[in-house]
Amino acid sequence: MENVTYVQKACAYITRQTGELLVFDGPGHDELQIPKGTLETGESPREALFREVIEETGLGSLSSTTRLTTDVWTRRESPPKRYVRHFFHATVHEPRDRWTHTVTDGGDEHGAEFDLHWVEPATAQDFALDLDDYVHLLPNTTPAGDVAALSD
Repeated sequence: MENVTYVQKACAYITRQTGELLVFDGPGHDELQIPKGTLETGESPREALFREVIEETGLGSLSSTTRLTTDVWTRRESPPKRYVRHFFHATVHEPRDRWTHTVTDGGDEHGAEFDLHWVEPATAQDFALDLDDYVHLLPNTTPAGDVAALSD
């Protein structure tokens, strides 16, 4: 039997007061995506979440962050690769309806442009990499909260 590779991922469902969900069209997939990424050495899922949100959206603060669930998703069967996906729900005060963000982290996505916009969670089409698996766990309304800086 082949050795299985496990990769830890942080995934962000970000909503604003209207309940809309932040998604983007980016390179590499024809379907919608959410901010997500691989945990770096010594990084917790929550720390990776904040870093990935900054890198992939340019957003600098979230109003609240709640862990929703963790699963193991099969990326490929051979050689076996599994993603341990940590899903979070975060809220944000964001007036823009659309914007383009260029990734500047120096990693594999450096220079990639993500076209970000909002969708109604219940009417969103399928997401790339089954990232829509837990959209049903999002609350109908987003409570206001204290703003926490992502750079902390």
